[in-house]
Amino acid sequence: MAIIITGASGGFGRAAAAQLLDKIPASELIFTTRKPAGLAEFAARGASVRFADFDAPSSLPAAFAGGTRMLLISTARVGSRVGQHQNAVTAAVAAGVKHIVYTSLLGAAREDNPAIVKLDHRATELIIEKSGASYTFLRDSQYAEAIAAAVIPPALMSGVLPDNAHDGPIAFVSREDCIASAVGVLTQSGHENKAYDITGPELLSFPKAVQMAIELSGKNIAYKPVDDEAMFAYFDSLGVPRHASDDPVTAPIPWSSDDMVTFGQSIREGFFNVVTDHVERITGRKPRSLREVMLQFKDSWPK
Repeated sequence: MAIIITGASGGFGRAAAAQLLDKIPASELIFTTRKPAGLAEFAARGASVRFADFDAPSSLPAAFAGGTRMLLISTARVGSRVGQHQNAVTAAVAAGVKHIVYTSLLGAAREDNPAIVKLDHRATELIIEKSGASYTFLRDSQYAEAIAAAVIPPALMSGVLPDNAHDGPIAFVSREDCIASAVGVLTQSGHENKAYDITGPELLSFPKAVQMAIELSGKNIAYKPVDDEAMFAYFDSLGVPRHASDDPVTAPIPWSSDDMVTFGQSIREGFFNVVTDHVERITGRKPRSLREVMLQFKDSWPK
């Protein structure tokens, strides 16, 4: 058995690779990346580090050779990654991969979910389902780290947080628990052809998350509920592109406001109103709370 981690030089992939090296022999691990030099430390420990570019299908047969299980970490650019994922799945199955674990999204299978990001994830799930390989879909909720490290700091600086999710309930999940769940599925049996909703331990909302940050920081943040058009205008003011683009000049980040605004709409309309025990069932430990994650990042917040 050999386990493949795609995108192993990214944040999620690198952390998953490090955990796997502590669990199974390095000789049974294949880490693929467009930047192999960045994984020299793992190669030095005996793992196989290989070049792979989902936009260059000819690079994939050699990258995936010998693998039997694969963690397919979704690529970053919303709206253009389904083709990349198709290339990866096709090459993996041809190389002999029998089980594909995919990092998906909570609510991906719901056709009425307005979040445009779910289109990529569900399309990829269907590609994997039809591939002939066994699958496990890890449908992650909103990362707690995204709130603690990306949403709260600028809100503390400006004193206001415009938001279109309103009181929509959501069980923020730590990325650490998502990674541990992926590693658990890769190293355990009995997860074939299943989908798990990977959530934190409690349903909260953005207003409650803001109140938590106020209590921990001692600084005020005015939570400002806005409609979707006002949310688009806010992202316009920050220079965020309306639509994702493959052109790094016109869109230097993979996110877009139509992604984030429809994500907020999805939360507001209840598509993230899910809390499960799947993290504990897979990892054997309770998931981290949003408060725990905020405390982890608190020292980096603006003073």
